Amino acid sequence: MRSKPGKLYGTSLLRITAYAGLAFLHLPLLFIVLYAFNSADSNSNFPMEGLSLRWFARALERTDIHEAFYLSLAVAAMATIIAMVLGTLTAAALNRDRFFGKEAFTTMLIMPIALPGIVTGLALLSAFRMMDVNPGFWTIVVGHVTFCTVLVHNNVVARLRRLPGRLWEASMDLGADTLTTLRYIILPQLGTALLAGGILAFALSVDELIVSTFTAGSDKTLPIWLMGQLLRPRETALTNVVALAMMLVTMPLIVLAWRLTRDGDSSPNTR
Repeated sequence: MRSKPGKLYGTSLLRITAYAGLAFLHLPLLFIVLYAFNSADSNSNFPMEGLSLRWFARALERTDIHEAFYLSLAVAAMATIIAMVLGTLTAAALNRDRFFGKEAFTTMLIMPIALPGIVTGLALLSAFRMMDVNPGFWTIVVGHVTFCTVLVHNNVVARLRRLPGRLWEASMDLGADTLTTLRYIILPQLGTALLAGGILAFALSVDELIVSTFTAGSDKTLPIWLMGQLLRPRETALTNVVALAMMLVTMPLIVLAWRLTRDGDSSPNTR
């Protein structure tokens, strides 16, 4: 009985610490949303002079913002499609089969997302120069595929490890080959995990800056545009509007991916 007050105090302290950490991480996002409606030209004035939608109107008039936004969406869509294919195939191969160099291959697969982005970007830039490839849309896609594949792979592997081996055995006993089993038996079980991995890959691709900087050449994705815009003090208020647009695109996707992963974990099909 004496330990209950101490236990309650410890639980309360952990909750307060957790809420304080969340506030520390997300409070800057609140300022971005607030200052997107600022009527002044500068972000340094506090309190705000007033509320206005003029920066939203200015953003809609800027063709460079439109081009950067469309480029980011196109790169993210293409990188996600390729990553979903590669991530699923690598997960199926590494989860079931045993072969020489499997551990080394797994390490190499996850290395792009484990290494600092500047290392991956420099490596890709050097490789493209050696192959005499001009930076552009497809070089950005290749750069994004390197880390998007890892996200899809990790989600699919986690689901495959929870699938009973009797699904493969029963399908093989009925005469199905590996590809048929994978298409009609395994893939339907991987639906939510594959979709969650794809959504996370898309959201991460839209927000990616460092690798894109080394692989984009003269093209500008939305994060690259934002970084360049911060060097212009007269238009810093416009960056809040664009940052808010990126938040509205990526945050719902991350929440949806979390819901899909959570629902998939409790799905009876994975038992």
